Amino acid sequence: MSTVHGSGVVVTGAGGGIGAALARRFAAEGARVVVNDLDEARIKALAEETGAVAVAGDASGIVDAARDALDGTVDIYCANAGLASPGDVFADEEIWAAAWDVNVMAHVRAARALLPDWLERGSGRFVSTASAAGLLTMIGAAPYSVTKHGAVAFAEWLSLTYRHRGIKVHAICPQGVRTDMLTAAGSAGELVLAPGAIEPEAVADALFDAMAEDRFLVLPHPEVAGYYRARTKDTEHWLGSMNHLQRKWEETGA
Repeated sequence: MSTVHGSGVVVTGAGGGIGAALARRFAAEGARVVVNDLDEARIKALAEETGAVAVAGDASGIVDAARDALDGTVDIYCANAGLASPGDVFADEEIWAAAWDVNVMAHVRAARALLPDWLERGSGRFVSTASAAGLLTMIGAAPYSVTKHGAVAFAEWLSLTYRHRGIKVHAICPQGVRTDMLTAAGSAGELVLAPGAIEPEAVADALFDAMAEDRFLVLPHPEVAGYYRARTKDTEHWLGSMNHLQRKWEETGA
């Protein structure tokens, strides 16, 4: 893509899964890539493979270091780091706080650091890896579902507020993807997500299609669009269907 070749790209949570697939695809398209993760060994290996630069650490505070590694300019920022955070309303406060911090506030902090430069030059692209759970929900994962809704809401707000000033925003909302996060979803993931799970590379393909079309929603599982419409058209029916799924999960011994 002409919009990617030569661009400075940051991918957080790039130690594996969707993040690693995004980094590989951007590098293959000729971008200058910074890969970030808490697991320094994994991103160093990825950097050696792709020609990227590894910047380890908490995704909330790496914009300045990434900008330095890219000779002063970040063109595309992929806020991909996330926590699966299973549990119900009784999950520990620490679990809720961590999910909120990583799945929402890390995006807010990155945007704060990126927007002044982007607005001054009239261009920039923010990619939020959210989830279909951010448009719908996920049984057995209240902290995850609630904070992914927050991630989608923040991405929407960025888009509607700054699109006329050259800022492009994309929200990636897949269902099951064959990553460590799917494994961490446990029996609920096995029931709901595993049957239709796709490879991380398919998510990268969907993002590039959306970027080519300047489309906000990135749906690697196209059927999510129908579920989303059903949720808004007849909320009571949708909630009943989800409750049926919840009861089915409980019957399996969740």
